[in-house]
Amino acid sequence: MYHPANEQLSCICATCGTQYDPVNSLPGLCRICNDDRQYIGDAGQTWISWAALANDRTIRIQQLQPELFDLRITPSFAIGQKAHLLLSEAGNLLWDCLPFLDEPTIAFIRSKGGLRGIAISHPHYYSLMNEWAAVFDCPVYLHANDRQWIMNPSDRLHRWSGETMPLWANLSIVNTGGHFPGSCVLYAPHLSDGNGALLAGDSIYVTRDRRGLTFMYSYPNHLPLRRNAVEQIRDRVAPLAFDSIYGAFDWQRIDTNGHQLFDESIWRYLAIFD
Repeated sequence: MYHPANEQLSCICATCGTQYDPVNSLPGLCRICNDDRQYIGDAGQTWISWAALANDRTIRIQQLQPELFDLRITPSFAIGQKAHLLLSEAGNLLWDCLPFLDEPTIAFIRSKGGLRGIAISHPHYYSLMNEWAAVFDCPVYLHANDRQWIMNPSDRLHRWSGETMPLWANLSIVNTGGHFPGSCVLYAPHLSDGNGALLAGDSIYVTRDRRGLTFMYSYPNHLPLRRNAVEQIRDRVAPLAFDSIYGAFDWQRIDTNGHQLFDESIWRYLAIFD
């Protein structure tokens, strides 16, 4: 059974799932939750340990495409986001991260060849990135614009800058900005039968009816983005060829016509400012 070094220490925020450095004193409020883009839970600031999570949590793994799986904690915890496992002969990538890890999940990922790297869309999903990176002995790619939100530094964190970070197997991380200055999407041109897929985290948010996309500064607090931020998202994503879009939550799956929906959603959002 997998046991992290500090499994008994309550250093994981119960609202957002971010793990704090167990060596230093915890802040009175989680810095990520105490921000306009997130919120402090109704019961106030609460911390939890990995051991407490392990009492009743598992990770559900679901195949979306031959080379794409999603992973979600069940019962849901904290924000409740999914991570995605992308397979390639050049090495596997975990897109976004979860605030829990268990032995069956480790065994499954190792059966597929392990991880060459982890890439994360934005600070709300940093979660237990250091634990995952240590288990799979791989780097974590984070955009340098969000360095202030790293609450548990380690040597495994690779801070990149600029608009695009090429990886392997033609994968690339694209900095969209918007939700956070360092918010990113992952572009996977080999997915969807070679028509391309966008793994959006919630830098680009699939609406509940799955008939469009939206772009927000804060989703739980319903704070919209300014026009120039949406225009930047448009300019950096529009040149990519993709058919599918996968977001951070279960309903956020668009299998076809993803680029058309992106174009229409950008137009609809920008029309508000006209």
